[in-house]
Amino acid sequence: MNKSVIALAILSATAAHADEGMWMPQQLPQVAKELKAAGLKLDPATLTKLTEFPMGAIVSLGGCSASFVSPQGLVATNHHCVYGSVAHNSTPQRDLLANGFLAKTLDEELPAAPGSRIYVTKEVRNVTAKIINADVAKLTGKKRSDAIENNQKAMVAACEQDAGHRCTVSSYYGGLEFYLIKQLEIRDVRLVHAPPAGVGKFGGDTDNWMWPRHTGDYGFYRAYVSKDGKAADYSKDNVPYLPQHFLKLAKEGVKEGDYVMALGYPGRTNRHRLPSEVAFTFGWSYPAYVKMSGENLAIIAAETKDNKDTALKYAAQVASTNNYYKNRQGMLDSYAGSDILARKTAEHEALKAWVNADPARKQEYAAGIARVEQLMAQRDAQTKRDFFLGYAHPRLLNTARTLYRLANESAKPDAERKAGFQQRDLPRIQASVAALVRNYDERVDKALVLHALTKYAAQPQAERNAAYDAVLGIHDGMSEAELRAALDTLYAGSKLGDAAERAAWLTRTPTEFQASTDSFIKAAVAMYGPGLQDEAKDEELGGNIQQAYATYMKAKIAHMHSKGQAVYPDANGTLRVTFGRIAGRDHGADGTAWTAFTTVNGVLAKATGKGEFNAPAAQLAAIKAKDFGQYADPKLKTVPVDFLATLDITGGNSGSAALNAKGEWIGLAFDGTLDSIISDWDYNKANTRDIQVDLRYILWNMKHVDHADNLLKEMHAE
Repeated sequence: MNKSVIALAILSATAAHADEGMWMPQQLPQVAKELKAAGLKLDPATLTKLTEFPMGAIVSLGGCSASFVSPQGLVATNHHCVYGSVAHNSTPQRDLLANGFLAKTLDEELPAAPGSRIYVTKEVRNVTAKIINADVAKLTGKKRSDAIENNQKAMVAACEQDAGHRCTVSSYYGGLEFYLIKQLEIRDVRLVHAPPAGVGKFGGDTDNWMWPRHTGDYGFYRAYVSKDGKAADYSKDNVPYLPQHFLKLAKEGVKEGDYVMALGYPGRTNRHRLPSEVAFTFGWSYPAYVKMSGENLAIIAAETKDNKDTALKYAAQVASTNNYYKNRQGMLDSYAGSDILARKTAEHEALKAWVNADPARKQEYAAGIARVEQLMAQRDAQTKRDFFLGYAHPRLLNTARTLYRLANESAKPDAERKAGFQQRDLPRIQASVAALVRNYDERVDKALVLHALTKYAAQPQAERNAAYDAVLGIHDGMSEAELRAALDTLYAGSKLGDAAERAAWLTRTPTEFQASTDSFIKAAVAMYGPGLQDEAKDEELGGNIQQAYATYMKAKIAHMHSKGQAVYPDANGTLRVTFGRIAGRDHGADGTAWTAFTTVNGVLAKATGKGEFNAPAAQLAAIKAKDFGQYADPKLKTVPVDFLATLDITGGNSGSAALNAKGEWIGLAFDGTLDSIISDWDYNKANTRDIQVDLRYILWNMKHVDHADNLLKEMHAE
């Protein structure tokens, strides 16, 4: 590797790290100077205190971020984060997706989709020494995986002795560190307000990941608990949760150049990945996903076009798939022709050169780095082999396999059960089974499975799964007609399509499963033993990867520290803080300059009265009448809709509260721009912009369009 290339990579990395970061709250003292210089008026130390303001107001929905915004447990998040609950409560006769929903009283609030949760983080503690103790450090492969899991389960069980809390042990820095996270798990979640799709999803998939944007991506839940203030399942007797802290609405609107920070739960980034992982992801994995997703979306559209109820059942899946489809394609477009792989390779070579330059470092790190590169190649080959298999399973077969695994695990003492099938996991499994009522249709499912099955069956026998082949009678050379007939037989022989039948299997014994003649149950039983064998192989590989990857990350962190760089871990769904400023771009992806704000004037210009740009008539009338009240920006002379900022976010940050320098609520993060989402892998200071819906637009819609005066009063917005 050319030495000048390596030096350039090091300089580039140093410059980039000054402006990026999804920081763990406890890391913020390391960047306190940067926070104050950026404009933060709070003491940075306050952001490390999870049970104090403002961190105590920030919650997770288990896939999206959210915040308490009233003393009565009202929770603000994105429209697309409550979308599944709106769809779950929608029928052709009462289409809440199209028309929106507003509960004027507590009694009118609707139960959220089954399994909905609000998680309030109470404690985050480094437990690495207890998870990777001296005994575990000596182990390799599956024995290491099993020991780590056992230590995690024991720690979680002890933590969850505090009833009503959900505890997890999360991995950071590629398995180098582990943190115990304790969260209050609020199980009674209710839908309070969601604007019509013509506001909350205005622009639809056409505008998704694009700028300028005019989407009112907001919605509200409420958290409920028992009368004694404890987490509880849904009950009409439950009462609103009273949070210790909730966000205060900003007294003044924001403007370009203002400090902004987002507090939330980003899902996953990959900035510390190996060059080989970058090459595999962009060379095979993402292209395969984009192709398959596009085909599946077309199948769902064709199968649901004449059935409104079925379309509603699949609305949330379509929205989610479309989102990731465009995300991955955007990443591929940004990656094409870029120097990302070359720079990642140069950085990796620089790391290895630094390791090999010192005998002690070489002794500690070199073998682990070489080993992790070999193991990643092995994992990538396995991922490629099993790609179509993952799509070729009927959903009811997956359900049957989960139920049979649950039956087998339930026969063991709870501490010995596989993680994911312990007593603590039963509500999640029950909710997943119950949700099939409103998100599953046999005709659609069969069409999707047949499409994947034809691709899977075309693979050589050595690359197929023998147990699955046996269930369906798959052999080389099968025609599509033969595969369709095999699927027809499998679906026709099961009663799991009935909700009551599915629920009954939640409590049945392994013996009852083994005696069943139901086709999906029989298939689950037949695949159980081989599935355990495959799982053991995965755990062997996983244990070795954890050991080697931890060594690689330890070396990388030491290398970065030697250059004076603070190192944040890749996002992993845990609480993070990112900060920046409100800013447009001199040159947008479309070749034009991007202003920092859009306004309701753009809604009026885009509105077509149909499809993705079907803004509500009441909203358009209010815009035309300039009925803006107190929500007009003094400079823009109209109501701002969305704004751009330099915040470093990713999926999972959806619904994150955007706060100003005083910690006041100014909006909700909901998206990035298409040419900047590559930052999940390679942070780009010049391009990175995220999109927030401005609080003034939320409040204006609530006041002047939806007349949600009860909620405005509750949030002290009036």
